[in-house]
Amino acid sequence: MFKRLFWLAVGVGLGFGLAVLVTRAVKRTAERLTPESVAGRLADGMRDLGRDLREAVREGREAMAEREAELRAQVEGRNAFVSATPPRDNGRPGADPSRQLT
Repeated sequence: MFKRLFWLAVGVGLGFGLAVLVTRAVKRTAERLTPESVAGRLADGMRDLGRDLREAVREGREAMAEREAELRAQVEGRNAFVSATPPRDNGRPGADPSRQLT
């Protein structure tokens, strides 16, 4: 008889405990799915997306400016080499030495 009462008490205790846990989980889920909560999370997500997008654009612009500076340095280096070589006179009168190919 005491075994049956013991297991009855264990069953009632587990049933009550699980009922409380399930009730809490359902309430949390219901609170998460209220329109205000969903709207708040959506607003936070859009804010984060905007921040990440601005950061990506800023990084892209920095990389673009860096690469442009590298390319300009390469072009200036080539122009310095080209301008250091004396222009060839191909014998034409009025030939513009700056337009000649080297």
